[in-house]
Amino acid sequence: MSKRTRKILITGGAGFIGSALVRSVIASPKGAKQSCEVVVVDKLTYAGDLARLADVKEKVAFYKTDICDKKAMERIFKKEKPSIFLHLAAESHVDRSILGSDEFIETNVRGTQVILDVAKAFNIERFVHISTDEVYGDIEKGQFYEHTAFNPSSPYSASKAAADLLVKSYIRTFKFPAIIVRPSNNYGPWQYPEKFIPVIIYKALNDQKIPVYGKGLNVREWLYVSDCADAIRAIMKKGRVGEAYNLGSGYEIANIEVVKIILDILRKPHSLIEFVQDRPGHDLRYRLNSDKLRKELNWKTKHNFEKGIAKTIAWFVKNAGWVEKKSGVLSKYWKKVYTSAVI
Repeated sequence: MSKRTRKILITGGAGFIGSALVRSVIASPKGAKQSCEVVVVDKLTYAGDLARLADVKEKVAFYKTDICDKKAMERIFKKEKPSIFLHLAAESHVDRSILGSDEFIETNVRGTQVILDVAKAFNIERFVHISTDEVYGDIEKGQFYEHTAFNPSSPYSASKAAADLLVKSYIRTFKFPAIIVRPSNNYGPWQYPEKFIPVIIYKALNDQKIPVYGKGLNVREWLYVSDCADAIRAIMKKGRVGEAYNLGSGYEIANIEVVKIILDILRKPHSLIEFVQDRPGHDLRYRLNSDKLRKELNWKTKHNFEKGIAKTIAWFVKNAGWVEKKSGVLSKYWKKVYTSAVI
């Protein structure tokens, strides 16, 4: 890609990973000019929050828009003329998809189809679709590779697998300039407190019982959110069109051990742990092979789990007001599903 200034459109840019990506794109070395203009499209559902963009709001063009609204997306493209499209808008919580899958199919599948058509019509230069490791299902031993067959377990992961296949079909049929990225579980500042790690922190700080599915033996690969954003930027710049890239940290750990680590850092008793009935279709273990990304783009994480979780806890303690406000809305939801963890 040329070095001239690009205009990047980011869907889901007020979400957890999306906002981290916006901040990463806008950040420039000291003394350097901002290299990209950024356009953010976000519907601002319960999980979206412009507070995440407060530090960069003067440097982005923001549109409160549903990606399923084709005419609205066409107007944005016509006005802004982006050359790069980073697609992160999605319904993302497994538990919510089990309670009801309509919004997941509408946003994750139909929404992706709409923006693919719009981006194709406006001759987008590069399209990066952010997927998930959950499209692969689970694996007892070994690792997932980019060529591993899809085997989704939940309505959420099935909707993301369907979106992946749509993108792949546009690559094949229309020579569409897309790249697919499949990250592992993200954590870090600004994560909505229905997710696993924020739930642990919030409930531990309030000396509340921490619900853990089954016996907590499900294993996940954890990736600090700014590392994820940096990797997406690298793929945006130098990734090969038509390819998929797994994006993982290489660090896997059982959920129960994550809970214990956080409790120990906060000096809270392990007696706060409360095992609850397991979630239907709960994946046992995820593990990505990310050699392709590391070798082709020379990428590596900057945060090990010890450093990342310490920074995450410190952020949630400092921003207790934001967390408390969100958690108040979630109280009935937590009770309904036992826990708010997407694990």
